[in-house]
Amino acid sequence: MGKRYDAIVVGGGHNGLICAAYLAKAGRDVLVLEKRDLLGGAAATEELYPGFHFSTCSYVVSLFRPSILRELQLARHGMQLLPLETSFTPLAGDPGLCRWPDPQRSRREISRFSARDAEVYPEFSLAMTKMAQLARSIVDAPAPDPTSWNPRELARLLRLGNQLRRGGAEVMDLNLKLLTMSAVDFLERWFESDVLKAPMAVSGIIGTYLGVRSPGTAYVLLHHYMGEIDGAFRSWGYSKGGTGGVSLACARAAESHGAEIRTGAAVERVLVDNGRARGVVLAGGDELSARTVVSSCDPRLTFLGLVGARHFDESFVAAIERYKLRGSSGKVNLAVDRLPEFFGREGTAHLRGDIAIAPGIDYLERAYDEAKYGDFSKRPYINVVIPSLLDPSVAPPGKHIISMFVQYAPYHLAEGAEHWPEKREAFGDAVVDTLAEYCPGLEESILFRHVLTPWDLEKEYGLSEGNIFQGELSLDQLLFQRPAAGWSRYRTPVRNLWTCGSGTHPGGGIMGASGQLAAAALLESGEL
Repeated sequence: MGKRYDAIVVGGGHNGLICAAYLAKAGRDVLVLEKRDLLGGAAATEELYPGFHFSTCSYVVSLFRPSILRELQLARHGMQLLPLETSFTPLAGDPGLCRWPDPQRSRREISRFSARDAEVYPEFSLAMTKMAQLARSIVDAPAPDPTSWNPRELARLLRLGNQLRRGGAEVMDLNLKLLTMSAVDFLERWFESDVLKAPMAVSGIIGTYLGVRSPGTAYVLLHHYMGEIDGAFRSWGYSKGGTGGVSLACARAAESHGAEIRTGAAVERVLVDNGRARGVVLAGGDELSARTVVSSCDPRLTFLGLVGARHFDESFVAAIERYKLRGSSGKVNLAVDRLPEFFGREGTAHLRGDIAIAPGIDYLERAYDEAKYGDFSKRPYINVVIPSLLDPSVAPPGKHIISMFVQYAPYHLAEGAEHWPEKREAFGDAVVDTLAEYCPGLEESILFRHVLTPWDLEKEYGLSEGNIFQGELSLDQLLFQRPAAGWSRYRTPVRNLWTCGSGTHPGGGIMGASGQLAAAALLESGEL
């Protein structure tokens, strides 16, 4: 088997690369294996059309942990985040609603639809900031274990409880509501305007097979609300050069500490002897030896695919089989020869952030209704970003990229997931037609179109069932239950096999916390 590594990391997505960087920084001999010829996994930049560099899957950055930026010196390795400045909701025959960095300007916009909401909006933002700061302390540490009698664990739970208690009755009440309510029910405690509630509610359904009125989506709303860029809380941004810029910076950091990275190296299976991982077998049959194997793949692919059910007891296999993936979203990328124009808006200031096609709560629920019965939404929720406005380097002069995240596109079609390839273009048509309702002439400006369905996300990017978070962020799959009760601390039932992907605590998004926390847990264990 040749050289024996201290650790082999399976998967060159951002979490795998971050885990490798921390292990290499600690002096370990690390090898990263990536199936594709391009690093980044779902956080990659690809030139799909001459001169146009697309963030093919993940396209915005917010949850990335500031501590990782500092400790791995990612800015020195080329990572640069550009803030998204606005949040614009177009309406048919109306200038719509734009929320700006300037609070007074946002207040004037909101007051067009509700004077009361304009007054309440700053209050809501303050309350959510308090809740997000509490959630941040959970995100930046291993999942709490409520079943442990370990004094250190009990002390940690006590600190969390005290932190919640210090917030007062209001914070405790909000916390309970966030854990149990739907995004719409929670927002209706504050606001009356559908035009404001709808684009805010969609944060509760990103990557979940749920509707905005489904219980539990209020927490997902908070998960996406606690963004942070370079110390600016509740901020969202775009990575210069596309999201591949994040992954490449992480890769350079890992290599600067001596890690070895191979692309085009698909892992066929993890070698397990007597309940202990001892390396991997590549698709070509080569065997590589390691003291430890760390998988950044999703739980189903890791445990039931790369390892195999025979190496686990029945209860663990049952838990992984119950783990909900249920991909519900797709992506459409466009290369265009001019910027889209929306009714009643001039200039480009309103386009320098995200654009939400979410004109009302009922609109969003109708989109979910179609998905519930096994079809893609004909008038979906679309989140649009035009990255070339912030970073002209990703498109030729005068040309632009339009990046569209789309909900809903259920992996499980009524006819079967394998029918997605024949529906791919119809899905792309539905997305373009929907956006064109708000910016006429869009179709004529398109030079190139790239459509990703959940089927494509699974087959091309290794995301089981096309789930962008490697598993839903539902309450039964968070904290100490992610991916299974008793196995949330990155260790697995197979000795010397660890996990570090988004299917572990604290979950999905370009966050990096799973890779960081997994490396810390592995080093602290003394097994490496």
